[in-house]
Amino acid sequence: MAFAAYRRVFPLLRIPFSVYLMPVFWFGLSALREPFSMWRAVGVFVVLHVLAYPASNGYNSYYDRDEGSIGGLRQPPKVAPELLHLVWLFDVLAIVGASLLSVAFAGWVAVYLLISKAYSYDGIRLKKYPLISTLVVVLFQGAFTFLMTQVGVGASTAAIQAPDNLLLALVSTLFLCGSYPLTQVYQHQEDRQRGDETLSLRLGIRGTFIFAALGLLTGAAVLAAAYLQRHETQNLLLFLVATGPVVWLFSRWVWQVWRNPAAADFEHTMRMNQVSSLCLSAAFVAMLLFQHFNWLRY
Repeated sequence: MAFAAYRRVFPLLRIPFSVYLMPVFWFGLSALREPFSMWRAVGVFVVLHVLAYPASNGYNSYYDRDEGSIGGLRQPPKVAPELLHLVWLFDVLAIVGASLLSVAFAGWVAVYLLISKAYSYDGIRLKKYPLISTLVVVLFQGAFTFLMTQVGVGASTAAIQAPDNLLLALVSTLFLCGSYPLTQVYQHQEDRQRGDETLSLRLGIRGTFIFAALGLLTGAAVLAAAYLQRHETQNLLLFLVATGPVVWLFSRWVWQVWRNPAAADFEHTMRMNQVSSLCLSAAFVAMLLFQHFNWLRY
């Protein structure tokens, strides 16, 4: 009976949805100019995408108690106390797993988990403040995760603190700044009912898309400048080719929303997340492969 209760709420951890956060992981690895252990990278991936992110998802669902569609789940199951048990279990496993890689990485993971709790917990509920919640999400799922990934694989302090690396970390935050409000655009009614004044709710549907476009364009411009500064024209070309489908899909979605605001729905949002995540991940993985072969040559 108890097992059945845990199985019912397990989907609320939304482990598959964590795939949408993969680009920052691959981006952080592709930015390193020094070799790193592939096994450590696998360990970092498991800690973040299989343990830490699902724990954050579950905790957010526990306090949101959504009845409508949420990221990765069209019809989420009802929240139960067992969900919180799973969250704490995944929290512990994430920190223990991270500590096996390094104490520093475990510290970064612990900070990430604490911030995610503050985002959702009723007593603090950063989520209900549009500007603060946006700043927290784009910083901690962007630059913070970018650098946390590098710490996890054992990158040197010099490599992590290099100005061009920090500039790329900023790019990850700018991209999140553009994409994050889009994940809220179909939840206006539920957010309003809960009293969560999200950034997308404040901007409105059209304003959300304009804000997203500006954030993504700014991120792309800074990324291009960073790659040119690092003499990585090949990476810039890979990025431009890989994001072609994303630009096309986003433009088409904007056109549909301008004609009919109802197009800002769950299906379109998830499709946008899927395509952008896969395309960006493919670009950064390709950069990693080219980089790996260059390391082998030298």
